Amino acid sequence: MREAKLKVFRGTKDGGEFKEYKVPVEDGMVVLDAIHYIQREVDPDLAVRWNCKAAKCGSCSAEVNGKPSLMCKTRMEHFAEGEEIVVQPIQTFPLVKDLVTDVQWNYEVNKTIPAFTPADDADWTFYQEDIDRVQEFRKCIECFLCQDVCHVLRDHNRKDAFYGPRFLVRTASLEMHPLDTEDRIEFLKKTEGLGFCNITKCCTEVCPEEIHITDNAIIPLKERVVSEFYDPVVALFRAIFGDKKKKKAKV
Repeated sequence: MREAKLKVFRGTKDGGEFKEYKVPVEDGMVVLDAIHYIQREVDPDLAVRWNCKAAKCGSCSAEVNGKPSLMCKTRMEHFAEGEEIVVQPIQTFPLVKDLVTDVQWNYEVNKTIPAFTPADDADWTFYQEDIDRVQEFRKCIECFLCQDVCHVLRDHNRKDAFYGPRFLVRTASLEMHPLDTEDRIEFLKKTEGLGFCNITKCCTEVCPEEIHITDNAIIPLKERVVSEFYDPVVALFRAIFGDKKKKKAKV
């Protein structure tokens, strides 16, 4: 049985350091198994958040060798023998202890997104292709890896002005629903801060559910905002009729 060398961050918001551990590696092990071994055999006070160990709860988010990852989905066999494995908490949100961060901000901004609003006389019969379009977005497990890798949130700490890719995905799931009637275009521009995203696609690269965040959610939303605020025909309509905007059909 080979051994793996892990360097795991230990500490709180007041400071900390990486501590080195040696973990025996068995077939089929994932990084979360290694962390559990450390808890069980070496440091029982190592703090880590996890739940399902099936890559569906999104709880065990961390950075493994610098990449935002789910520890339960990162297999030990993918690391070369003797390769050092560095495990640290995601960096975008405040540290609680060791590998656990405070992601409460995400749930607070989520509450402000205008809810799904069907018409009172909505016909709940619609085409399968309409549902297929938004079904992808509903695969999100809220691991917040996309939030962690987003440079607007991580490098510039613009939580005051930008909701991040996870909540642009949620907004897209509402905006593109065939029965939704709510107008979120101004909300996207002025509150969610859609304009801060410069389409780097880093969020798509780390999504464990392989949601096409940029291509299927963010870019279509940007197109809607551009059409609403910068299309000369719409601008003329607004100049003539003031703030009374004609509700656009969902396309």
